[in-house]
Amino acid sequence: MTQTGERRRPAEPGRRPRADRTERVERTRRGQRSQARRGRRSGYDRRRITRPARRKELRRRWVAVLSVLTVIALVHLLWFSSMLGVRQVDVLGASSVPAEQIRAAAAVPDQIPMLRLDTDDLRDRVAQMPGIATVDVSRSWPGTIEITVTERAAIAFFDSGPGGDGIHLVDGGGVVFKTVKERPAGLPELKLPSVSADDPVTRAVTGVLGVIPQQLLKQVTTATAKTPGSVEFALADGKTVRWGTSADTERKAKVLAALLTREGKVFDVSAPDLPTVS
Repeated sequence: MTQTGERRRPAEPGRRPRADRTERVERTRRGQRSQARRGRRSGYDRRRITRPARRKELRRRWVAVLSVLTVIALVHLLWFSSMLGVRQVDVLGASSVPAEQIRAAAAVPDQIPMLRLDTDDLRDRVAQMPGIATVDVSRSWPGTIEITVTERAAIAFFDSGPGGDGIHLVDGGGVVFKTVKERPAGLPELKLPSVSADDPVTRAVTGVLGVIPQQLLKQVTTATAKTPGSVEFALADGKTVRWGTSADTERKAKVLAALLTREGKVFDVSAPDLPTVS
């Protein structure tokens, strides 16, 4: 008997049916297309992420460059430019010493940048002036230097005699700082072989004159000493006071005030607990 229609060929051993192969190929193609689409999206996403990151990096670089330029400009302005240079020198506290002499001693270069000015060197130059006791130098922005001085105050005078070089004013530290033509009124005279800030006897005498009460100082006409501990001075009424050292000033002043009410020529308060009158 003859059989009509196509007879299916039996599957070979180890070989998958055609339908399975077709399905597998189709899955492979779909996977490749999916991967391609994912790859395109991934690249686009990466570009979207990369562009802002690049802009931020460029912004950071520009900020860094501008910061460096700003620092350079400030250094130039403060250290090298005359825009913030010295334009004025003010002198404060001077009366007997002319301000122009102080400016000349300071020798501040015109237009020098304020930060480059050595204020310590300027202070030392002014401090070398005989009539100046202390100096303070400060900057007042944008272009003024202020020199504040404390002048030496005379507490006594020293007459070098006919063969000497004149009459000298002496301050409380024994510094001879000025020469005058005439004896100054109201100041005691130092009766010492020599007067110098380096001399312990000079410093002892001027130290005592600097601490005794002002009312007593006005009565003193001369002061002398042989040693730093034997200071004595003469009063306008001819009385002599043996003061000793500069210690116990208040105690000695009170004891002396009581002693001066008594009769006598020499009033010794060098030991205030055992004062004597002779």
